[in-house]
Amino acid sequence: MAAAGKGGQSETASDSWMPARLIPVAGIRGQEEQEIRGASSLLAVMGAVDEFGRNILKEIGAPAGRISTFTEVPLKAADGKTLRPDGAIVVERGKTSWRCLVEVKTDNAPLKAEQVNAYLDLAREHNFDSLVTISNQITAGPEDVPVEVDGRKLRSVKLVHLSWWRILTEAVLQHQHRGVKDPDQAWILNELIAYLEHEKSGAVGFEDMGKQWVSVRNAARNGTLRPADGGVQDVVNRWEQFMEYLCLSLSQDLGVQVVSVQSRAKDGRAWTDALLKSLCDDGKLTGSFRVPDAVGPIDVEADLRARQTRTNVKVAAPKDGRPQTRINWILRQLKKAPGDLRIETHFARTKETTAALLTEAREDTTTLLSPADPKREPRAFTLSLARPLGTKRGRGERSFVLETRRQVVSFYGDLVENLKAWQAKAPKLPDAEPEGEPAGDDPRLSESPPSALPGVRPPEGALGSGSVVPAFRVEPPESPETPSLD
Repeated sequence: MAAAGKGGQSETASDSWMPARLIPVAGIRGQEEQEIRGASSLLAVMGAVDEFGRNILKEIGAPAGRISTFTEVPLKAADGKTLRPDGAIVVERGKTSWRCLVEVKTDNAPLKAEQVNAYLDLAREHNFDSLVTISNQITAGPEDVPVEVDGRKLRSVKLVHLSWWRILTEAVLQHQHRGVKDPDQAWILNELIAYLEHEKSGAVGFEDMGKQWVSVRNAARNGTLRPADGGVQDVVNRWEQFMEYLCLSLSQDLGVQVVSVQSRAKDGRAWTDALLKSLCDDGKLTGSFRVPDAVGPIDVEADLRARQTRTNVKVAAPKDGRPQTRINWILRQLKKAPGDLRIETHFARTKETTAALLTEAREDTTTLLSPADPKREPRAFTLSLARPLGTKRGRGERSFVLETRRQVVSFYGDLVENLKAWQAKAPKLPDAEPEGEPAGDDPRLSESPPSALPGVRPPEGALGSGSVVPAFRVEPPESPETPSLD
């Protein structure tokens, strides 16, 4: 029996006691130790938990096979110096093997181009297939590496990148949503999740909008922001990371892959340039993401001039019914939505739109019809919600990061996940003809049926079958009943 402490409370119930963990955070004294412990923990769990290891390796382009992992791998460079990458992974399948080096950064430490280029040379010299970098820099995908490298070095060695937040997301998806067959392996994976979620691990998600956030925000509000101003590019880069962070966070909550959506006409550098222009010209940062099976992509717009964050979703209108019927269709789905939800109606064959707050539309549904032509068919509805912009740069209360994340999660949970797309009704067969009446004026069906002949009757379904000469079968007359012996 546990001994009671002062006041009669059991000592084992003390909130100040740190639970024993397979991967402890106690004793971490600096970034170097964070990197060593983080790399070793991740690589060990990749080798121990089959499903998790296979999915992480699939992300970085590795084949399936038996996984072996190593830390602090000493390798000699061409100049004779010994370099020590943070780790190495070997995947063996039959007589073939795939190998990669691993470089890890934690906390706010960015990847260094000089070091990454040196490890690419090292990988080529020692016949490694790939170099994997891991840091808190969040990118759109493994192929998007947040450091400049000499492209010639990538001819024989592949370079890929994983953020710690993406690794944590994959661990949560596997543990909480997909499942791990072996209970011991499931427990090990949960220990890695507990470690990565602890602030002392140095494996953070998205910290803040950067040191230049306040000055850029104020200049955008005043209309004086220019592309060459200091901090503009950094804010745009952090916004892109923030959007990926939101996608991964929703993936953890929903158990599905939520992906960022870019303009089809723009990608890579062109997309970043478009964001920079929008920020300087209009004071707006925009992004979009897609949740599988949701009615449409969710758009996020941070308007620094108006100091508002707006979330939107566009819903296609029904393709049949009167205009008023289509308006009623969307309003029925918004019974629990907030009254300040803005509804914009888009119409067919015109750029004209109408808009009203939900409270106004509930009182008078005609406000959403076309004033020029009330019979014009609604084509789609845009539902949007505006909230005050978080102004602080960090992650605490009233910060841009926290307030925007809250709004996105609330917008999806309170509205989008309950919306259903319109679906046309299945086509119906024509009404069946009354039994015993001819289906039409076919003269063949108006003749007296030969079934009037004694002992002859048509088989079931013969009439109306479309045969010119119906087939009949002759049946013998029924034999009289045998008289009872009684």
